[in-house]
Amino acid sequence: MAKWGQGDPRWIVEERADGTNVNNWHWTERDATSWSRSKLREMLVGLVVEGEAGRCEISELKQVEGEASCSSRKGRLIFFYEWNLRLSWRGTVKESGEKHKGSIEIPNLSEENEVDDTEINVSKKKGEGDILKELMRTEGTTKVREALREYLKALKTEFTWGMILPTKAAGQDLAAERKMSGSAVQESASPHLLDLVGVKIPTVRVLMREIFKSPADELYSIFTTQELVQKFSKCPAVIEAEKGGKLLMFNGCVSGEYTELVPGQRLVLKWRCRNWPDEHYATVALNFKDMTAATELQLECKGVPASNEDSTRQWWKKQYFEEIHNLLQQSRDNMD
Repeated sequence: MAKWGQGDPRWIVEERADGTNVNNWHWTERDATSWSRSKLREMLVGLVVEGEAGRCEISELKQVEGEASCSSRKGRLIFFYEWNLRLSWRGTVKESGEKHKGSIEIPNLSEENEVDDTEINVSKKKGEGDILKELMRTEGTTKVREALREYLKALKTEFTWGMILPTKAAGQDLAAERKMSGSAVQESASPHLLDLVGVKIPTVRVLMREIFKSPADELYSIFTTQELVQKFSKCPAVIEAEKGGKLLMFNGCVSGEYTELVPGQRLVLKWRCRNWPDEHYATVALNFKDMTAATELQLECKGVPASNEDSTRQWWKKQYFEEIHNLLQQSRDNMD
């Protein structure tokens, strides 16, 4: 192998700790199929469509056929995805209270077509209720396209961190900048650049969405009232719901601080799990979107250690969302 400064620089291993894919010249590829299946399910299932006709919800992702991958060559990212999706939806007619079911077919979601040009077919089981089919065909299709765009955005950002590596010069420039500013490098807006020289650990952004059968004010209080936090977490907790106030949950497994509170609308936290690197916090933003008789909770968790992405996602799903659903159901049962 040629020494540095001799021969074709495209093939020279620079003085990097990883010594991998110098100048991003070589071909690298990642299989995004399994990740995509989970992401599509997260983006689509639970999607709610409401209008004068009634209310519909995508209840299941019944079929996910296809594959996805991302390749890197000469510093460029190349995406391949081809999906055949079938969704189930259910709805209630506003005036009569009749309930109906149907399906949505997306036969060819691929990089060959823009999302706006992707075919989306809505059908309904036999019987009346065509008013709901029309609702899903119009407003429902619009929301499905928005969710598909979010999936593709996540594929091109969240999934690809670390695939484009910095060159030696870029690393030196960044190190000099850090030295002059005296500040640590924070998470990049482009997750695939997160392993630049000077970043202690690679981090990712976790996006989740959940529908709760609760008004926004009530759901907000579940995250900010110590008694309610202790009920859904089934553990003692410290909840100081004010700017700068402390948060301690799940027997110390989760800790943090409230940094922004807009009652019924938004919460921002410094948040960490006990097994994360010392003093490393993610920024968690919870946005409460009030809907008729329900609230859509949008979670953005920035700065999650890459090695803890799956566990963090499962923690929010199992320890927060599912337990809050159980608490709300118990409250409804007690009222009945």
